[in-house]
Amino acid sequence: MTFWEHLDELRRRLWYVLLAAVVAGVGCFCFKEQLFAVVLAPKPAGMQLINVELTQQLLIHMRVALWAGLIVVSPYVIYQMFAFVAPGLYRTERRLAVRAVAVGYLLFLAGVALNYFVIFPITVSFLGGYEVSPDVQNTITLSSYISVLGVMSLMMGVVFELPVMCWLLARIGVLKAQFMRRYRRHAIVAILILGAVITPTGDPFTLAMVSVPIYLLWEFSILIVKRTER
Repeated sequence: MTFWEHLDELRRRLWYVLLAAVVAGVGCFCFKEQLFAVVLAPKPAGMQLINVELTQQLLIHMRVALWAGLIVVSPYVIYQMFAFVAPGLYRTERRLAVRAVAVGYLLFLAGVALNYFVIFPITVSFLGGYEVSPDVQNTITLSSYISVLGVMSLMMGVVFELPVMCWLLARIGVLKAQFMRRYRRHAIVAILILGAVITPTGDPFTLAMVSVPIYLLWEFSILIVKRTER
């Protein structure tokens, strides 16, 4: 295929992805009650969310439905992207790529699930009740709640890609298991800082809930890099 034929092929697959995302997003939009029952489930029972703009609830509904649609069709999106690059790979490379993509996808979902079920409920409960003075009452908007949930879910999903990134770096000879062991203490400090950034609650329990899984991923990545070197 020529360069322009490759571009046409990419454009065709992107149209497939866009169409699938729109169809899934429209479907999620129609199930408003079920969709926001899932989104608002981590919210503490006594917390009341407000809306201060006329069009904000409709825009948030559309945005959340689109993101939910992307999540629903994400396996199809990954398939289309892989089908575009697969013809340029050798058989061994295709096999390794399938494993890397599958493991990376599952790890991303695991990070999002950990945030949704454990980290975000603790965070929103702490931040929603935090007051600098009794004279200042918290009034949480729906948009800020959705934004924090989305950002934290994305960050935890990306952080859980650590083993895949280490494997890729080991495959090209950039990362060694000995280097990761030597700087284990530095990694622990960096993980604690990252955990404090992801969950700014300040309590040791929440920090441990974030930092311990990331540290275990670091140790697991050392084993993967060591095996890759062999």
